[in-house]
Amino acid sequence: MGSALDRLKAAVSMKPQRRSIELPNGEEFEIWATPVTLAERTKAQKAAGSDDAIAFALQLLVAKATDENGVKLFDQGALPELRNLLPATVVESLMLLLLQDTEAPEEEETMDLKSPRQRASKGQSAGR
Repeated sequence: MGSALDRLKAAVSMKPQRRSIELPNGEEFEIWATPVTLAERTKAQKAAGSDDAIAFALQLLVAKATDENGVKLFDQGALPELRNLLPATVVESLMLLLLQDTEAPEEEETMDLKSPRQRASKGQSAGR
């Protein structure tokens, strides 16, 4: 048996996972992100420059959200627009995607096909 650290690393996936929200117009908006590490959390907290949870979550969103090809969806220049030009509910939903626990994509897709009720309880929309 390997070391404790080896066992921990073998038990988790650091692959990008698909996460999505339903927009007010009914469209699905997806992001891809790897699980948040402690180092990434610390970096986002420092970039926020305060103890403000919203500033921290916005920094994390900008740092982590990518498309399915790994291309960043937002840059630092998008922060004012994310803060001022979009409904709080939409931006908060995106930020929460990064902070909530997620399952491996294969498991999530299997669960989605079998039980819409379980999917809805997680607050994520189904792939359409």
